[in-house]
Amino acid sequence: MDICLFMNSEGTKDQGRPLLVLMWSLPNRRCLRSSLVFRFAFIFQILTVVMAATQKCYAKGSCAPGPVPQGQIRVYSMRFCPFAQRTRLVLKAKGINHETVNIHLKEKPEWFLKKNPLGLVPTLELPSGQVIYESPITCEYLDEVYPGKKLTPSDPFEKAQQKMLLEEYSKIIPLFYKIPGSRKSGEDVSALEAELTEKLSKLNKVLVNKKTKYFGGDSVTMIDYLIWPWFERAEAWQLNQCLDGTPELKKWILLMQEDPTVKAIMFDAETHKAFFNSYMAGNPSYDYGL
Repeated sequence: MDICLFMNSEGTKDQGRPLLVLMWSLPNRRCLRSSLVFRFAFIFQILTVVMAATQKCYAKGSCAPGPVPQGQIRVYSMRFCPFAQRTRLVLKAKGINHETVNIHLKEKPEWFLKKNPLGLVPTLELPSGQVIYESPITCEYLDEVYPGKKLTPSDPFEKAQQKMLLEEYSKIIPLFYKIPGSRKSGEDVSALEAELTEKLSKLNKVLVNKKTKYFGGDSVTMIDYLIWPWFERAEAWQLNQCLDGTPELKKWILLMQEDPTVKAIMFDAETHKAFFNSYMAGNPSYDYGL
């Protein structure tokens, strides 16, 4: 009996090249019985190491992962994508059993484009093969379908308020990208920074008017997780100066940094900076730090 294990978790173009090859020749049943426990324990240790490496992204030419196991949900993501982070925050906050498959967004695998022709992350895949994408939609789906802590208000008016705030915030997000991009091109970004400062001041006023710690009340709710990812990156993207004059928003940032869900999946400023620099240089290091 031969046991042969071929693994490549990198999701690169040489996906077919064995990263790890283990072979044992088990010539007879007597040998099998005496060595079975040791050998499968060793296989388990190796698989643990390999699974730890599966955070590396899958690129064009890579082999598709197998079907989503029953009782799980799969999220197609990218480690540094703030939109995908929204979905991962909800998955973590609700304790949903899931697996993550990271995608190389410049060289997207053909099999991923078949699942989602738009090539967007986050994308959820169910064991049935059904897919759901767009970050607010995936988050709402997870909160509606899975039990446990509810992140969306049950009151229709409160829910509507959060959706209206998200709609306004979606108009702010482009400035988070436009300012660093213009700065890299040598353009004067003072007007853009003033615009972002003004919009963040209005966001600060929301907290002032609500007289609550968070945007949804005195505990973290869905809207906080949907807003958070860009503030995690503000220092790395050199945007902290746009937070001047927003004391309540700064308090919210400090509170979010201590939220157990945020802490579990966040990167520090230096890591975000390293990835963002590679992104701005046109060669994003999706596997940075792995």
